[in-house]
Amino acid sequence: MSAFDLTGRVALVTGGNGGIGFGMAEGLAAAGAAVMLAGRNAAKGEAAAARLRDAGAGAVAFTAADVTDEAACHALVAQTVAQFGRLDVLVNNAGINIRKPAQDLSLAEWRQVIDTNLTSIFVMCQAAYPAMKRGGGGKIINIGSMMSIFAASFVPAYAASKGGVVQLTKSLATAWAADNIQANAVLPGWIDTDLTATARAEVAGLNERVLARTPAGRWGRPADFAGIAVFLASRGSDFVTGTAIPVDGGYAAQG
Repeated sequence: MSAFDLTGRVALVTGGNGGIGFGMAEGLAAAGAAVMLAGRNAAKGEAAAARLRDAGAGAVAFTAADVTDEAACHALVAQTVAQFGRLDVLVNNAGINIRKPAQDLSLAEWRQVIDTNLTSIFVMCQAAYPAMKRGGGGKIINIGSMMSIFAASFVPAYAASKGGVVQLTKSLATAWAADNIQANAVLPGWIDTDLTATARAEVAGLNERVLARTPAGRWGRPADFAGIAVFLASRGSDFVTGTAIPVDGGYAAQG
């Protein structure tokens, strides 16, 4: 059996109804995993699940959930285990951004971004831990950003949240290694999603600057995340934990 075969594994992907989350879900499903998609938009989520089924995926479901609600996070894990019998892989992808310079960002906006991008990951991991431990181990994949390592003037809360994702991931990796749970972060570069479409509309010259700096010469696509998702979810990464892996077409390599 291939080290990258996910047959019999169960994955839960927050924010899996679009963008990077959906790209990861596609990869996990194609490798044989049963996949639970989660998001706030039920219509979008059901459509995403249908797309995976139409592509030949086996067991796929969607559950509407707001990951900023602690009870909803625990209910989401419970629903996944009830439907598929176990939980092996957690992809924490749900996230938002509010683009404003620091002096214009309200405390409520700061908290909204931190709660969605960082606190929800902590709560989701807490919720998933008992099920993973019972199952003999698990894989946690947290979505950071290039803003985990770089800075931008117009995303203070987003950058803080994504920097926190990396440090939280390292803490979980060391805390839960004895339980055979590996935790890693993925740091997307500039990816063509609904979120970045807004950025291109709001930030003058962004598209040109991204293309000029990215050695691959293009924006990333959600499908570019299928492979890293399968690797980090599989036995092939059993000795890989506490890492933060850029998926950015070489953007970070430019220094």
